[in-house]
Amino acid sequence: EEQKEDNRSTECSNQGIMDLKFNSSRKYISISVPSKSQAMSPHIKSVDDVVVLGMNLSKFNKPTQFFICVSGVFMFYLVYGYLQELIFSVEGFKPFGWYLTLVQFGFYSIFGLIELQLIQDKRRRIPGKTYMIIAFLTVGTMGLSNTSLGYLNYPTQVIFKCCKLIPVMIGGVFIQGKRYNIADVSAALCMSLGLIWFTLADSTVAPNFNLTGVVLISLALCADAVIGNVQEKAMKLHNGSNSEMVLYSYSIGFVYILLGLICTSGLSPAVTFCSKHPVQTYGYAFFFSLTGYFGISFVLALIKIFGALLAVTVTTGRKAMTIVLSFLFFAKPFTFQYVWSGLLVVLGIFLNVYSKNMDKIKLPSLHGFWKKNVEERKTRTLSQTV
Repeated sequence: EEQKEDNRSTECSNQGIMDLKFNSSRKYISISVPSKSQAMSPHIKSVDDVVVLGMNLSKFNKPTQFFICVSGVFMFYLVYGYLQELIFSVEGFKPFGWYLTLVQFGFYSIFGLIELQLIQDKRRRIPGKTYMIIAFLTVGTMGLSNTSLGYLNYPTQVIFKCCKLIPVMIGGVFIQGKRYNIADVSAALCMSLGLIWFTLADSTVAPNFNLTGVVLISLALCADAVIGNVQEKAMKLHNGSNSEMVLYSYSIGFVYILLGLICTSGLSPAVTFCSKHPVQTYGYAFFFSLTGYFGISFVLALIKIFGALLAVTVTTGRKAMTIVLSFLFFAKPFTFQYVWSGLLVVLGIFLNVYSKNMDKIKLPSLHGFWKKNVEERKTRTLSQTV
């Protein structure tokens, strides 16, 4: 009996220790790991909520969400591209690409400030030094891209912007020592050949072709290849919101461009010209900036709901439609070499997407096709024998 009592007391003490550990662990978990609503960033209402322009897409089924996102991407970005080319079609505006970028950055900063006021958390989470780097890259991407339109046809600029993979791969090889598979190398080769072919066609048929435009858009591509990685790393590391990123990166970039235009004496001629054509410059630039700001919201929603693979497919289709509309709405020389080189670039984009999603996309191999053929013949022979 004494042994039993001792065993019971030992069990009770062990149970008490276990309860104490369990309670302490529960207490520790409740302190260190916040609840679901607390763990989320304050500017997001729910983990599953996807809000675009004040509309909660989570209330709709998947086909409706897809239709809304695709409609938004096509509608806003097609208007964006049309207005961008329309502004540069104004006689005498081509030298003022940097001033257009300044106005665009100003509008983006205002839109970001308005959006930031609509969320609960208005604190800046990402350090100022990081924003200064992001702003510099953003200025390089958009400023050089806008300025290149003073020297290139709009379709040529769009084709170049489709080929961001090339500087990304070159930087990965020389900076990080990366190795790429056959699909990635083939994609880069297809894009390079398509770019060369498209540029040669443009230089042949375009009367005002200038190699300066090719250099500018190539530098814009290099900056664009870097900025995505920097933005993604900053937002994940510091849990920053999209509206915060837009507000601070574009407002700092606005200061960069303003100082650059003042130092190069490029501000006064641009202001003088735009004051004589306010509707064709400031009016178009406002809607140009607004549609670009709204368009990226639908692209981000598409990525969040359906993934990057489908988003790339949709945006590639949008760029192809932009090129077609450019030839329809704006008079420019045309050759079928544009078509073949554009299809070569599209093939490169597909190979790039395929290389990143080989586990999801399984293309039929020649060996598998031959094996299936042989099995079908055997089945037919056996059925005829029976």
